[in-house]
Amino acid sequence: MTTRTYAALLRGINVGGHKKVPMAELRQVLAGLGHTGVRTHLQSGNAVFTTARADADPAALARVLEAAIEEHFGFRVPCLVVDGAHLRAVVAACPFPADTLEGRQLHVTFLSGQPDEERFAALDAQAFLPEEFRLGDRVVYLYAPEGLGRSKLGEVLARPALLKGLDATSRNWNTVTKLVELTQEES
Repeated sequence: MTTRTYAALLRGINVGGHKKVPMAELRQVLAGLGHTGVRTHLQSGNAVFTTARADADPAALARVLEAAIEEHFGFRVPCLVVDGAHLRAVVAACPFPADTLEGRQLHVTFLSGQPDEERFAALDAQAFLPEEFRLGDRVVYLYAPEGLGRSKLGEVLARPALLKGLDATSRNWNTVTKLVELTQEES
């Protein structure tokens, strides 16, 4: 039986006392969906799991997980599911010198589809220097020297008008590389 390992990225949980999703319960929800090798990373909604459905569509896996979370916890949580190969490709394609930066300075916003480059082209990138962004394959890379919490460009990139029609969730570089490691361990 062929299996494939995925990372589930939940958006907006366990922040400021809202949408509490204990990681032990998230692991139970994923296992209840028939997934194996379920592990979580941090309390911010990162899970790794393996499924026997090697041809499973990540978007379909995300919809099923969203429904299961809503049923279990009583509220909707947007989820993105990406496979280990996509995570490795995201790291390999990073347009910034990740090995010379602190993890808090580099972020990846994972998207449910490819962003509309024309919307991003309208941004005055010079106005945000030294912060910078680049588009990738269903991701936006953000270099924010002072971290995401102080990033003016990060605020602009999160606006619904730029991401119209796409689900999005961001992770710092340390989390991205840890998810790559976890998905490789399961492969």
